Amino acid sequence: MVMKTEENLVSDKIYVKGAKVHNLKNIDVEIPRKKLVVITGLSGSGKSSLAFDTLYAEGQRRYVESLSSYARQFLDRISRPKVDFIKGLSPAIAIQQKVNNNNPRSTVGTSTEIYDYLKLLFTRVGRTYSPATNKEVKRNTVTDVVDYIKTFNSGERILVLSEIRFTSKEDLLKSLDSLIKQGYNRVKINNKVLKISEAKNARKVQIKNAFLVIDRIIISNNNSFYNRISDSIETAVYEGRGRCIIESIEGSSYKEFNTKFERDGLKFLEPNINLFSYNNPFGACPKCEGYGDIIGIDKDIVFQNKELSIYEEAIFPWRGKKLRRYKNLLI
Repeated sequence: MVMKTEENLVSDKIYVKGAKVHNLKNIDVEIPRKKLVVITGLSGSGKSSLAFDTLYAEGQRRYVESLSSYARQFLDRISRPKVDFIKGLSPAIAIQQKVNNNNPRSTVGTSTEIYDYLKLLFTRVGRTYSPATNKEVKRNTVTDVVDYIKTFNSGERILVLSEIRFTSKEDLLKSLDSLIKQGYNRVKINNKVLKISEAKNARKVQIKNAFLVIDRIIISNNNSFYNRISDSIETAVYEGRGRCIIESIEGSSYKEFNTKFERDGLKFLEPNINLFSYNNPFGACPKCEGYGDIIGIDKDIVFQNKELSIYEEAIFPWRGKKLRRYKNLLI
């Protein structure tokens, strides 16, 4: 028979050996990881001693030990629970029972102190989806664009573009004049790359779309290329008001990037901790203001018998002496 030691234990379980905290009498326990485990037993059998005073206490102690010495000086020292060893333990969070609170702002989440953890969880891992197309909303960065460009083969030629928005041809011509003064040379109009001077002379052509050519560059794998392309992307984002386009000159690929947190023409708030707080205007329900109750009139209470007319005392609050005068004013 092979003795289980701290070295030969597998990591899919939490092993507790020789626990002696409070009512625990030198017990050995194996708890499966990534499972819902219930610790049950008679009162005083050591359930809380195992869950809170052994597992949670050791998890907290190890977490504090992993912090810097500067951070540890602000925290209370946590003593090691009376146990031979614990193996396979992850960072621990404990939620204990609390006395009920009649505060209208109090919820199950606040009473168990899990509410702050949930706010942080949704802020960090939550994803925003557009209600128009049910697609995820993402904010692109320059790094995202560079990573996309890295998927091209060396020697391929690409365009870095930004859209020119215009309401009329005269409006576009004014934009082209401004771009010339800024030092830009080329635009892409109706899927053709032209010099800006040529585009200005094409007055009889119906213009469907227009893009400013920020850069034309051949893909290569060196620092000089990546420095140049990063600068071009930042310029395209600035000129395109948060958007830039990467297109293969051969026309084999085309992709638009957006550095703003928006999609389908809609702007969204980025996930932040205030969105998940009912005590904050950003996260509170606009109707109940975070209380969960709405002050209003319950029609079922006002009209307890809907078959009666107003003459027959259909409005229940008007049956009393104080409010009867409102009935008299109405009829």
